[in-house]
Amino acid sequence: MKRNIVLDCDPGHDDAVAILLAGKSDKINLLGISTASGNQTIEKTTRNTINICRYLGINVPIAKGSPRPLVQKSMICPEIHGESGLDGFDFPEYDQTIDSRSGAQLIIDCVMNNDDVTVITTGPMTNLGLAMRLEPKIIQRIKEVIFMGGSIDHGNVSPAAEFNILVDPEAAYIVATSGVPMKMVGLNVTRQVAVDDEIIERMRKVNNGASKMFCDLMRVFLDNQRNTFGVKAAPLHDPVTIASILDPDCVKFEKMNLQIDISHGPSYGRTNCDVFDYLKLPKNCDVAVAIDQNRFWDVIEKGLREY
Repeated sequence: MKRNIVLDCDPGHDDAVAILLAGKSDKINLLGISTASGNQTIEKTTRNTINICRYLGINVPIAKGSPRPLVQKSMICPEIHGESGLDGFDFPEYDQTIDSRSGAQLIIDCVMNNDDVTVITTGPMTNLGLAMRLEPKIIQRIKEVIFMGGSIDHGNVSPAAEFNILVDPEAAYIVATSGVPMKMVGLNVTRQVAVDDEIIERMRKVNNGASKMFCDLMRVFLDNQRNTFGVKAAPLHDPVTIASILDPDCVKFEKMNLQIDISHGPSYGRTNCDVFDYLKLPKNCDVAVAIDQNRFWDVIEKGLREY
């Protein structure tokens, strides 16, 4: 039986791969996509989502989300994802018509009109936080929330915080304190699955339209990561959320207490994961602690071959 999913994303190169994995899988019923402001502005992430879906033949409702976080000013990441938010691949000129609903309303409708819906977020959680405030009934109906964000240890845009959470910590706080079942896929595992020249060449051999998009995007993504951070390979963060569904043995989770720091101090946006159960508080989140790299890349290759 296919799993009902709503994907909330901010494409972004790694978000594009998450969409690719979810779009044609025989294990996923993709109900819709809401777009977030994060890797680029909401106008650009929405356009990128449309282009990805049109190119890959993914026919689902796409709704434009909130243009800014709940509290703080917008933050984008052009140094990694480029001026377009998805530099590296020239899409055809597609009709940019989208669903008339807001991103939050799309999430609400998908959850209220379908059973056992999983909400996956691969960007800031603004739309999901708004949806929970606008229609609290969705909290009891959501099967679980799987989010790429945070880390057990240190961040990637501050010593404490990961980008997706730091862009909108208050939205993440709403979700984390809602009581909804959660799975966190953080930097401590996503940094272990990094695209390098060898991976690009492996996926190029799939030799279809999806693999061309993947390889062209990953080439720029890798070069930007090297130029910005001096790394040898580019962590492919967001698709780990989808891979954890497509191959449950790919990612190992452990239950622990999770709290989002919204103190506006030096740890603002930190995901405080009580790994050693010091606080003896309810274990409200399944936190990713390990990943099988070989299985992950097999999931990526299989996803490319489905197109």
